[in-house]
Amino acid sequence: MNYLSVENISKSYGERILFKNISFGINSGQKIGFVAKNGTGKTSLLNILSGEDTPDDGNVVYRKNLKVAFLSQNPILNPKLSIEESIFSSDNPILKVIEAYEHALENPEDSEAYQVAFDNMEVYHAWDFETRYKQILFKLKLEDLSQKVANLSGGQKKRLALANALLTQPDLLVMDEPTNHLDLEMIEWLEALFAKENFTLFMVTHDRYFLERVCNEIVELDEGNLYSYKGNYSYYLEKREARIETHATETGKAKQLYKKELEWMRRQPKARTTKSKSRIDDFAQIKSRAHERRNDHEVQLELNMERLGTKVVEIHKISKAFDDKNLFEKFEYNFIQGERIGIIGKNGTGKSSFLNIMTGSLKPDSGKVVIGDTVKFGYYTQKGINIKEGQKVIDVIKEFGDYIPLKKGKQISASQLLERFLFDRKKQYDFVDKLSGGERKRLYLCTVLIRNPNFLILDEPTNDLDIVTLNVLESFLMDFPGCLLVVSHDRYFMDKIVDHLFVFRGEGKIQDFPGNYSDFRTYEDSASKIKKIETPEETKQKNDWKANNDRAKLSYNEQKEYSKLESQIAKFERERDTLQAKFATEKWDGDEINKQSNILQKLIDQVDTKTSRYFELLEKLEG
Repeated sequence: MNYLSVENISKSYGERILFKNISFGINSGQKIGFVAKNGTGKTSLLNILSGEDTPDDGNVVYRKNLKVAFLSQNPILNPKLSIEESIFSSDNPILKVIEAYEHALENPEDSEAYQVAFDNMEVYHAWDFETRYKQILFKLKLEDLSQKVANLSGGQKKRLALANALLTQPDLLVMDEPTNHLDLEMIEWLEALFAKENFTLFMVTHDRYFLERVCNEIVELDEGNLYSYKGNYSYYLEKREARIETHATETGKAKQLYKKELEWMRRQPKARTTKSKSRIDDFAQIKSRAHERRNDHEVQLELNMERLGTKVVEIHKISKAFDDKNLFEKFEYNFIQGERIGIIGKNGTGKSSFLNIMTGSLKPDSGKVVIGDTVKFGYYTQKGINIKEGQKVIDVIKEFGDYIPLKKGKQISASQLLERFLFDRKKQYDFVDKLSGGERKRLYLCTVLIRNPNFLILDEPTNDLDIVTLNVLESFLMDFPGCLLVVSHDRYFMDKIVDHLFVFRGEGKIQDFPGNYSDFRTYEDSASKIKKIETPEETKQKNDWKANNDRAKLSYNEQKEYSKLESQIAKFERERDTLQAKFATEKWDGDEINKQSNILQKLIDQVDTKTSRYFELLEKLEG
């Protein structure tokens, strides 16, 4: 079933053409990864699909009544709402049912409205959905449902927007870098969710493992043309390479034909027969084909790195806590030359704080960091480049000098260096604030590396970089002779460049693990399986329970009722306990106390009624 058709759309900004006359379709069940270089129109295309932007030409045609959810890189949320209110503000009818039920609980005097709300919860299977949305928020570390959007970090807002998109249960979900601001545990959960459930996806992501494990089709925008590959990321890489080789062969043949036709044109035959006129018309097409050139320039990275001494960085029993949250306690480590360490852990466990202590921008509560005399840090932070108003790309590099030193006494002009980072002469005079997110990151990377560091610290370096630039960065880092410390949620990137890991476990614990990320996951999975091995007695108890669980003694409707009662009782008990706790903390006046007392009594009655019914059915079941 076709959900969406893109018909000959074009988009340009002034003289800069992003794409022209491209067409494709999205069908039910497809999970499409969209791949292109930075600055070639990925986000612009997604904005056109979402309706936030319009194409210069062409049309986007949606199936009638299609429900589309769009996750942007910078979602717009109402800052006045809480997390839970933001969820309820969507147009999902089930969420409206849950909201009505929550409202009915707060107004127990209206028994008719409560009964309607309760019945609707049953009709729409909203009990299960309420559990689902709270599970999603829990997985995305948004447990405090009362927290205001205005007080959320940028990463928390992105995760809230993702939760909203998932919970609207769209026919089509369009996402721009969905794994940004997710920790590794969240990414793996999201992977499993998309693999298990029947989502239709169209997304831009630099996460190559995510593309590999989630997508069943890759669409590439290359040199203004679209290419579709019916398979995962590995299949795409294989077929793309074959396509480029074929293109090179055909271009070579066209050049030979062009030489031959050029000689014929120069002879300028006097007799213009119909056949010769046709040949002249074809000549322009042959010439164009022969002069096609792929823009496959790669970032070229060279460093004039100073040699590291025997003393690099020594960490002596450092500790850090914020309020009551203990990030790490008495951690010590001595770096040696050429070490390549990755840092992983859940969000909020202190990874960035650790890097800031390493580089001296944050002081530990106790302990110290001793830095060797020869160490020269290069620190790539999540904040990115500091944009000055009216500053052009070339101005950013010229702050470091008109000429930059390279290896073996060579030097290079600021303009030539930018060309090596894929900023052509025209792009160098663009304003920095007009660059795409990926182009800004590439420029920032340039400013970090031209300082010739011998100890590189990279905090989420892969966010917003295109896959081409990532491959080049990986190749450079694999040959980098200095020390390397990387925080990243990009598992492919970590597997390729690090030798061992600092695992931030939380509660002050940092584990030094000897291996890359895939090694760590294998280790964790094995440890988890060992914990789950049951004793023969436990297995026997489970089998005995199954044998004795004779549901046939209940009618069909009673079985349905019985299966739901436990969760319903637990829900009412949680609401009762929460409200009882508020009586000790809230400063209510007399009227409010009476109102809340009525609500509490209704919850107590619900618990008693449901519990009595549960034991009634249980007795019948066991009788």
